[in-house]
Amino acid sequence: MKHYYFLCVLVLLACKEERKTTIEKVDALPPLTETTLIILGTLQDAGSPHIACKKDCCKDLFENPDSLRKVVSLGIVDPQNNKTFLFEATPDITSQAKKLKQFAYSENELPDGIFLTHAHIGHYTGLMYLGKEATNAQNIPVYAMPRMKQFLETNGPWSQLVNQNNISLQPLEDQKKLRLTSNISVIPFTVPHRDEFSETVGYQIIGPAKKALFIPDIDKWSKWETSIVEAISGVDYAFLDATFYSGDEINTRDISEIPHPFITESMELFNRLPASEKQKIHFIHFNHTNPVIDTNSKAYKTVIGNGFHIATINSLFVL
Repeated sequence: MKHYYFLCVLVLLACKEERKTTIEKVDALPPLTETTLIILGTLQDAGSPHIACKKDCCKDLFENPDSLRKVVSLGIVDPQNNKTFLFEATPDITSQAKKLKQFAYSENELPDGIFLTHAHIGHYTGLMYLGKEATNAQNIPVYAMPRMKQFLETNGPWSQLVNQNNISLQPLEDQKKLRLTSNISVIPFTVPHRDEFSETVGYQIIGPAKKALFIPDIDKWSKWETSIVEAISGVDYAFLDATFYSGDEINTRDISEIPHPFITESMELFNRLPASEKQKIHFIHFNHTNPVIDTNSKAYKTVIGNGFHIATINSLFVL
């Protein structure tokens, strides 16, 4: 009987620990006491279902949308300083800002700052909801690199957000650390990508005890002057571009025009890493065609079986 009781306690503790990392309902979560990173979205810019998609991956979603399918975004909550920050202003910013507020148990509907990676539609167009047609926000700090900042200042409708003081642009510099609170610092760094309107950056997010790497978009790891393996070694969590599982899933467009590291390529590159390093890696930014979105797929099971993670919305990571 004693052994049975001990086993039950272990099972309950295990379930409790699981709820600490992936939350299905925010109101089931007690107030956060530590600086925490939250996954608020995992999908590529155009989301899922994808406009005009005729494939099986989207067919049922037009009639029965999945509320957990949101465009890639991270949130940061610093409960000690009563601050929240959003990484990416996605087309899903309305629900993501609300979810961040709920996780933070905050009275503020909008974050204390928004960090942008680049000027592709899934990463900045959510700013439109800060304008007078929507919430008519007042001086929300928006952190951007020089080209991104200039793009927003000189092109409508984004320039109206600046002129009407809906947003307050905050300049970033490559590799320069920015301290946000006593618990949070951020380091932006440029990565190679299709930079039609702005440069593209990733971020290292530094908390009191742990660090996270966020690179939702990059052309190929080999094009980056920094070793991705070394970058992973310097952090505790790595949220990495996994737009496509392989080239096989794209048969309607020239894949050379939309280069990303295939998950198959990344797994091959990271295959020799020790298990402790593999466990840091959370693939994110999935195209609607990516089979890993389906947790029952062979692709998903292959990734997990190889020691990596597939990013899951509402997952929490203590920093």
